[in-house]
Formats: sequence, structure tokens, C-alpha cells
Amino acid sequence: MITFVIQFVLLMNLEHLNSIYSLVKTPELFGRYITNSDIEKCFVRFPKSVISTIGSSVENRSIYSLKFGTGPKKILLWSQMHGNESTTTKALFDCFNLFMTNNAIPSTILDACTLMIIPILNPDGAQRYTRLNANEVDLNRDAQQLTQPESKVLRNTYDEFKPDYCFNLHGQRTIYNVGDSKISSSLSFLSPSQDEERTLTENRKISMSIIAKINEMMQSAVPGGIARYDDGFNLNCVGDTFQNMNVPTLLYEAGHCPNDYDREVVRRLIFCSILKGLNTIALGRDILDYKSYLKIPENRKQFYDIIIRNVKIEGENSKSLDLAIQYEEKLVNSKIEFIPVVANIAKLDQFYGHREIDANKAFVENSQNRMLNVGDEIDFVFINNERISLKP
Repeated sequence: MITFVIQFVLLMNLEHLNSIYSLVKTPELFGRYITNSDIEKCFVRFPKSVISTIGSSVENRSIYSLKFGTGPKKILLWSQMHGNESTTTKALFDCFNLFMTNNAIPSTILDACTLMIIPILNPDGAQRYTRLNANEVDLNRDAQQLTQPESKVLRNTYDEFKPDYCFNLHGQRTIYNVGDSKISSSLSFLSPSQDEERTLTENRKISMSIIAKINEMMQSAVPGGIARYDDGFNLNCVGDTFQNMNVPTLLYEAGHCPNDYDREVVRRLIFCSILKGLNTIALGRDILDYKSYLKIPENRKQFYDIIIRNVKIEGENSKSLDLAIQYEEKLVNSKIEFIPVVANIAKLDQFYGHREIDANKAFVENSQNRMLNVGDEIDFVFINNERISLKP
């Protein structure tokens, strides 16, 4: 047994996970728009005994769970609590494919752990590609009142399964950077607080130490690109509630990598991060290095999708400002379109663009030769009569 564990530890590294990823990636799931109909097509890969219908949404769409493993350590994972945060759902199905192999990684995890996984908690929001459910309620603010059927499904699953750990899987916008750097937050994590004082309780330390292990492995994939969220306490949030109930809880946030608007690069990073978290739990709790977690920089909001620098502004006595573009994600014919919208016109020295364009003190105009205003939707601009696309 000792030899096997040593072999497993050697295998559980980023190089090995990357080498097997292409073999287990789920080709049916791609891009940002992932719904029940998409994941249902993937169910044929798994034994029927793995899949259960555990409830229904406001609009009577099925809420599914998948159960893997037979070990004594019980872990509850859920994704797409916010319907438009689909990256972690894709990564989960990649993990499911790995679980169906004889690879040493899933064998050790599933021998030590039992996993209960809800891949899409908010199927109505997923269908509409919205954060909220069909009643326009944020399920992640409904942990106490439990007004929504989806919230009740998650709580009932929690009560019946009695997990030892919880993984709360989300996605974040492109606006985040790591600490004071100009590096985009590709991955973010949080060990939620369980009281107003943000006490470092034993279960918080456990979840912090697991995140620290994930960060240690993933830094080589995205150097400096991992952040943590502020741990302000809100008992209405599901993670804070479960942490308050003395269950170590981890928040995962799939962020943004350069030019990765389909979130396919980050999907792989989340796949590796989920497996590392499960691996850490499978090997035991003797890794309580929670202080390393506290060294992870916090998220900041200093990014726009595009910044056009040094834009000449009419009537400003040749003064130049910066013009910021942020994409709005819209569901059009079952596909997500990224609509460039003027978000700010100001001196933006403290902000960064995932793409930056220097106007060199020229006017930036639309197709009618007009200056842009905040709120304008614009697919392209003209700078010195050069047409420049703003689409990703």
C-alpha cells in the first residue's frame, strides 16, 4: 500500500495531468453555453447507477447528480449555481471521463472518497444564460431562506449525503487581476468565513490548506495568475453557510486567460485544480499549511477587455484620454456573442486591458465618423481611417 501511495503522489503533478487531459476531455461540451441538453448527451458514457434525478427547477427542468467512489470521505461538489458560469461544468465532465478509466489518479481518489456531484444546479439559468434562476433569484444568496426549489435541492442533498467537504464551483468575469499586478486572475479560490469575525476555525484551516496545495501545483501553469477572494462573511451565501455548519468548504472560480473567451484553457486548469483538491483530501489531513493560503494575493478589479489609449477628445484642447471596452455576453441563436460596449472614457492609468491599442492622440470614431460615448455598442472603430475590429 505504501508503494502505491508513493507512486500516486509522483503521478499527481501538473505534467502528468496535462498529458492525460486530451484523452479524457469531453468533446461534446465546448464554449460558454452549456445546458441540460448538452450534459444529457454525455450521460451515455456512464453506468445508469451513477446518475440520479434529485429534483426539478422552477420551470421543471431536471436537476441531476452523479455519484462516484466508495471511500469513507464524502465530498459534495456543485456547479452552475449561476447559470452562465459553465466552465467548471465542462471540467467536471472531463473528470468524470477520467474516473471511468483505470488510471491511478481516479483509483486512489475513489477508493478514499465518495463524490456526490451536481453538474448544473440552475438549469433554467443555464438555458437562459443568466446568473439568476427563472424567478430572478441569485441562488447564492438564498442559503438561509431557501425560497427556491434549486436551493432546497442543494440543501436536501447536503442533509442526506452529510458531506465531510464541499466544493462550490463558479466562474468569474474578465475584470479581475491578481493583487497589485497586471496579471489576469486565471484561477481564484476562497475558504469562506463562518462568522462575522472571520475566525480561523479548524475547518477553515483545512480548506485553506487544500487551496494552498492547489496553488502550489498550479503556479507553474499560470505564474502569478492565482488570487483569492475577500472573506467577508455573508450567511446568505451557500459557502459561508456550509462553512458555518463546520464542513470545510472551498470556493473555486474559473477566471480568464489571454484570448480565452471560450474558457477552454481555464477549463483544463480547473480540471487539474479539482483533481488536486480531491487528491489532497484522499491522502489525508496531515498537510495543514494554511498560512501559505494567506500569502495568495487577493483579487482586484482593474481589467477591461480592451483599452484604447491616448484617444483625442473633441473640445478638450488636444487632451487625450483612454477608452475602455467591456464585452457583454448575449445569447443569440444558442450561441454566446461577445458585444463590445464602451464602458468608460477617462484617464485609466490604474487599469489594464486584456488587449491594448494606442491611438497616438488620434480621434477614435464609429462608421458614421462620430466620437464614441459610454454605453455605445460598437463592433469596430476607425483610427486614422484604419478599421480596427473590437471582437474577441
